[in-house]
Amino acid sequence: MKVSVYNLKREPVGEMELADEVFAGEVREHLLHEVTKAQLASRRAGTQATKERSAVSGSSKKLFRQKGTGRARQGSVRAPHRPGGGHAHALRPRDWSYRPPRQVRIGALRSALSLFAKEGRLLVVDNFELAQRKTKALVATLGALQAARKSLVVDHAENSNLVLSIRNLPNHQFLPPEGLNVYDLLRHQHLIVTRSAVKAIEARCLRDRRPGGAAAPAQTA
Repeated sequence: MKVSVYNLKREPVGEMELADEVFAGEVREHLLHEVTKAQLASRRAGTQATKERSAVSGSSKKLFRQKGTGRARQGSVRAPHRPGGGHAHALRPRDWSYRPPRQVRIGALRSALSLFAKEGRLLVVDNFELAQRKTKALVATLGALQAARKSLVVDHAENSNLVLSIRNLPNHQFLPPEGLNVYDLLRHQHLIVTRSAVKAIEARCLRDRRPGGAAAPAQTA
């Protein structure tokens, strides 16, 4: 597919051919759901923990004799039903993360990029060079690009003026091409990509594919 390339004033400066496999493919919503769910699961801390009866401080001595008192039998002050006792079925730290197969992750990324291109929310700029590290100047630039609402800007990490100018904006985010992911794509309204970043994204998404779209064979040791 062919798209227009703009400067930072949203003036057309040329055209660029995008790989159809990456930016014009089928939008597979089930892949978007699966990868987003995996990303959110990996962000869970999983550090919850409570003490069971063996970890609670207190005497292990039997409170009173088993029979003859007319009271219910009791074994320990650390029992779960007593005040200050341990928890029954105590919570343990747990790792919630899981990683879908690479073809699933790349397929979801292609679907998200194709969704942005299909809905007209993808903007390719020639470059994103700022004259100075100033957040106010970046806000004016995003306004000129008609992307003042939640925007994801993708460029190489060496663009320090852009990286430092955007980090104070709560509704905008910067990512390098190698860090582009489905969750951050779907939570933004606009995707702004530089010409060089597009090539890096395409190389990443087509790394394991032969010319013509067939998957590369698995290598044996």
